[in-house]
Amino acid sequence: MSLKTEIFNAVNKIPQSYWDNLKCCTNIYYSPEFLQAFEIANKDIIFNYIFITRNGEAIAFANTQLVSIGIETITKNIRINAWLKRHINRIFCKSSIKILFGGNIFLSGEYGTFLKEGEDKIKTFTYLAEGIQRLSKSLKKHNGLFLKDFKNESIYITKHLSKFDYTPMSVEPNMIINLKAEWQTFADYKSALKSKYRVKANKADTKSNVLVSKVFDADDIEIYKPQLQALYQNTIDNADFNAQVLDLNTYTYLKKSFSEAFTVIGYFKEKKLVGFLSAMKNGDNLDAHFIGLDYNKNKELAIYPRILNDYVRLGLSTNAKRINLGRTASEIKSTLGAQPEALTCYFKHKSALPNKVIRPFVKNIAIKTFKQHQPFK
Repeated sequence: MSLKTEIFNAVNKIPQSYWDNLKCCTNIYYSPEFLQAFEIANKDIIFNYIFITRNGEAIAFANTQLVSIGIETITKNIRINAWLKRHINRIFCKSSIKILFGGNIFLSGEYGTFLKEGEDKIKTFTYLAEGIQRLSKSLKKHNGLFLKDFKNESIYITKHLSKFDYTPMSVEPNMIINLKAEWQTFADYKSALKSKYRVKANKADTKSNVLVSKVFDADDIEIYKPQLQALYQNTIDNADFNAQVLDLNTYTYLKKSFSEAFTVIGYFKEKKLVGFLSAMKNGDNLDAHFIGLDYNKNKELAIYPRILNDYVRLGLSTNAKRINLGRTASEIKSTLGAQPEALTCYFKHKSALPNKVIRPFVKNIAIKTFKQHQPFK
């Protein structure tokens, strides 16, 4: 029997048998509980879930979100003449565009599609691409499509998106620390660092020693949610690009669903929350999620360097093999031993003519360069 495409607009409408067929839920990011946490908490986003089935059994999955992005958010991350950028922002200051994202806009990594083991990857991925096209046509009011975060080893599959007129573009890499088995403690990890980087790690801990850290449970997240949201907004305001602001009600649902696998740590100075980190243990990986901090106190208290140190501590204490520190601030992350993992995204305008016009521009978007440190002996 030929393959069939099914599209659902809510997680609770997806048959449980589809998740069972795919056997994808060992990866938390493909589980219905994880996806539903974002869907329930982020009401401004339109979520859809695409399944490819054969004889009533699911063989592939993709998740999408339709979001609005302000023009200024886009120009902020594009290298163009400063005068032209100001002019564009002034003309379109109250404008936004709607983009259909394939993948999870709140994750950095290849978590947008899942292909069942044993299936023809190129064929099933092509069906998923056709399913996204079908969804795009049904969603009238949007401007373009953006399929995100494919690793280099997936390019032999995703390059077939050219048949759908997508243009590939490089984005900032994930920064990955590979943890060695002999590193049982943070002291073990530091002993592997060259002297100047060990001094740097120690300095961050010393300057931030006045901070009191607290591992939040679900009740703590509820109590401190306004402060968490405000601190998170600080990081969004300082970021080069962010497609959508996460409603931190999401964290309440994630903590209730995933308990110890999902960690939120708050940092207090004289009982005032001045920073936080969040992370998910997903198999052998510890993934840094969103952080928040008071930038006015960051230099004095070394909040961000302390957060990075604590991600390493958390990875070691949870027996992770890899820590994904995510994108942005690549150079400082490399001082902890993180190496870049290249990612490719694909974009197309919904209409053929504008898509043709912007294709050369998309191809030539340059990611920020940074100094890659080599901190280990």
